[in-house]
Amino acid sequence: MELVNVKKTIGKKEIIKGLSFTIHRGEIFGFIGPNGAGKTTTIRMMVGLMQLSEGDVRILGKSITTDYKAAVREVGAIVENPEMYPFMTGWQNLMHYARMIPGITKERIREVVALVGLEKPIHEKAGKYSLGMRQRLGIAQALLHRPAILILDEPTNGLDPAGIREIRKYMRKLAEEENVAVIISSHILSEIELICDRIGIIKNGELVAIQGVHDKDHADESAVQRIVMEVKPVDAATRLLKEQFQITAAAMDGSSLSFDENKENIPVIVKALTKQDISIYQIGASNGTLEDKFFDLIGENIIE
Repeated sequence: MELVNVKKTIGKKEIIKGLSFTIHRGEIFGFIGPNGAGKTTTIRMMVGLMQLSEGDVRILGKSITTDYKAAVREVGAIVENPEMYPFMTGWQNLMHYARMIPGITKERIREVVALVGLEKPIHEKAGKYSLGMRQRLGIAQALLHRPAILILDEPTNGLDPAGIREIRKYMRKLAEEENVAVIISSHILSEIELICDRIGIIKNGELVAIQGVHDKDHADESAVQRIVMEVKPVDAATRLLKEQFQITAAAMDGSSLSFDENKENIPVIVKALTKQDISIYQIGASNGTLEDKFFDLIGENIIE
């Protein structure tokens, strides 16, 4: 999927301001941003539920504006909560949706049921399903026609930890086994960090950044990193860091310090600490969480 200078104007207000990025098959792409940033508006334009004011969305080279039917044929989506007929079984729900699209066989239905792990409860009424099971049934329904792209808006919303873990597992399975590009919009940054390969961050209708979730995993030694050090006595270590290296260290608990420094400078700091009989129990570098990256790019005060 490719977004090319996508804009949305309502009245005189520009809601989406020229988004351009590409999402590849087989990857899980996280689309994040504060409330009101334009995530859902963008997703609605991606699937043709809202008209673009300018630009284009291309799905496998097919334009959502000039070749809508062919383009949307490649998309499966759950924009909000999956809606099912509660008085019908999971299987009957899937059969009902399958009739709307030519060429979907019972074998394909069995394939998607197995893919999302619903073989046992598929013949029970959907009204008895847990929220996690309904989410999985919704994903199965969205996959019936073998889409190239699956778009999920808040797929873990309302799920308990076990349900969230299940959905995470099936997202990875879809990307790897079905070669589907999975796009997830969510405000739960910890979940995005666990499941996604890349993220796009949007603020006020503009794309702030696109980056790999673990881009900093292989940072070079000259890059500034967050250093966490367990030492004793803490007060003496804090003073030494301040006086000799002009480092202001934050005390994390009774025996740990945290500070930002180049990795290449750590051996010198360690020698200085041990020379003053300061014991070092452990030391490590933290690359920061996705939440840290998010607030670095968005800013702390995100309510606008």
